[in-house]
Amino acid sequence: MRGVIFDGKRVRVVTDLEVREPGPGEVRVAIAAAGLCHSDLSVMDGTIPFPVPVVLGHEGAGVVEAVGGGVTHVAPGDHVALSTLANCGTCAECDRGRPTMCRQAIGRPGRPFGHAGSPVYQFASNSAFAERTVVKAVQAVRVPDDIPLTSAALIGCGVLTGVGAVLNRARVDRGDSVLVIGTGGVGLNVLQGARLAGAGRIVAVDANPAKEEMARRFGATDFLTSAEGVRDLLPTGADHAFECVGRVELIRRAIDSLDRHGQAILLGVPPATAEASFRVSSLYLDKSVLGCRYGSSRPQRDIALYAGLYRRGRLLLDELVTRTYPVEDFEKAAADAEAGRVARAVLTF
Repeated sequence: MRGVIFDGKRVRVVTDLEVREPGPGEVRVAIAAAGLCHSDLSVMDGTIPFPVPVVLGHEGAGVVEAVGGGVTHVAPGDHVALSTLANCGTCAECDRGRPTMCRQAIGRPGRPFGHAGSPVYQFASNSAFAERTVVKAVQAVRVPDDIPLTSAALIGCGVLTGVGAVLNRARVDRGDSVLVIGTGGVGLNVLQGARLAGAGRIVAVDANPAKEEMARRFGATDFLTSAEGVRDLLPTGADHAFECVGRVELIRRAIDSLDRHGQAILLGVPPATAEASFRVSSLYLDKSVLGCRYGSSRPQRDIALYAGLYRRGRLLLDELVTRTYPVEDFEKAAADAEAGRVARAVLTF
């Protein structure tokens, strides 16, 4: 079968990838579509350290082919969107409804794939850039058959992260002011999350002026090409500032843009050793800096919720899909994503 393998130096689209059968509590999914997220590119450039060789991809949707023992919530033929959370379901964090904090779901890469006689790692417990993948049952969430799989694929990362950060982590309230720095795939979903939450003024910042039309479509009331102009629009500062790029100077800018009792939510992924600085005194007026993993999501609940909002016309998914590419054109898709020419490039099988 086809798949995208990164060996630590280069990326190849191979045709002889193998994947094992699903075991108890697992599901094998035939991937139909997978979004190319910046996190995949970050593995390739070393920003996100990961063991190699690895099958990339973590934002996918497809059709269930087979299930292992004990799996009852999905069956062969079901359409599913995949999450990256291979959480255990039984630890204290899972019991509290915080699967993103489950220690079984962090830093434990498996190797269900094989290539040329050697095992290959799975990225983010998912590896959606393969014709078939095997995931834990908790990662497969059924979605209605009438949602295009090219759109459903994007729920599993960009939507869960961006919309989830607004609704679950920041808990943006009606009338709040929101600043979003970076309007890529995650930033656009923060914008529409703020719109769904009923935020008042929603200011988008992106150095690329060509992104203004899309940002406004997803919910921005204002658009700037530099964060230096934020105070002209929000003289007292923002209630919530989301950094979606992963640059330490923009993290500082987000913190400096806060109003009293404001909070900066960090969604971008800088290099693992990066350090950010800010004036400690700037936080004294009840300001906060919040980390956020995967939108603080509960995928079995949230994916179904977002699928329902999409079907009612309240959540934009089709509009995120700028262009689809056959998996063989991975290099073209990656180049377009790196250059900011697409909101989301989607690979198809």
